[in-house]
Amino acid sequence: MSKQETPKAGNEKVVGEKVHRNDIYGDIENKDADAAPPAIPAATVVLLREGADNDSVEVLMLQKNKNISFGGMWVFPGGKIDAEDYGDDGELQGAALTAASRETEEETGIKAASHEFIYFAHWTPPPGTPKRFTTWFFITDVKHDEVVEVDGGEILKHRWVSPEEALVHHGEGKIDLAPPTWITLYQLTLHGGLNNTLEFFRNSDSKTYETRVAKSSAGQRVAMWHGDAGYESWDSDVSGERHRLVMSEGGFNFENTVEVY
Repeated sequence: MSKQETPKAGNEKVVGEKVHRNDIYGDIENKDADAAPPAIPAATVVLLREGADNDSVEVLMLQKNKNISFGGMWVFPGGKIDAEDYGDDGELQGAALTAASRETEEETGIKAASHEFIYFAHWTPPPGTPKRFTTWFFITDVKHDEVVEVDGGEILKHRWVSPEEALVHHGEGKIDLAPPTWITLYQLTLHGGLNNTLEFFRNSDSKTYETRVAKSSAGQRVAMWHGDAGYESWDSDVSGERHRLVMSEGGFNFENTVEVY
């Protein structure tokens, strides 16, 4: 079993419960996707560059203004897919590629070529999430001397950081990461240098995360994905295979026995 344990972080009360402050999923009793507002199509791109040595990578992280969606969190460049992102064929993944490239340039000043993007994941939150984005995740690399420019409005700060360091800082409560961002950073810790990392994603099937969240008998909120023994029944106490993120008050803990990361 793969586990990533983190030290204690901060917490807050949400709907009368003590939960991890980066648990974004809202009302976990609402399981009716048909009754929920349609999820908003969005796209993001993970920008990598070589780390200090051949066995490491750095990823570009942006801190969002606290007054917008995912406010205060550290994220990858990206945003909502706009009407003008669609081509004549109306194809959604093509629009996602265009949006990811456009948003990257708007938020960072980097002109990233969308034809070099690798599609590796698609994330959709559960119905009870206050504002739902269904998001295409892409990954690519940029030159080490690429200049990053943020506007200081929507995006407050930027930082090149190793995935390992970002997870440690999250565990210490120094930065805020949404679960999809946390899982992506965790995955980036597993493959060494830039070439190996890109080769892994290039040769792997993309993953689909239709998130379901339940509260365990221990009082922890648990995000589950396909393959987890409790996924179909929305019951995190079911014994068996694991593909989940335990979002305890003290930190995130990833458990996986079914997927190759």
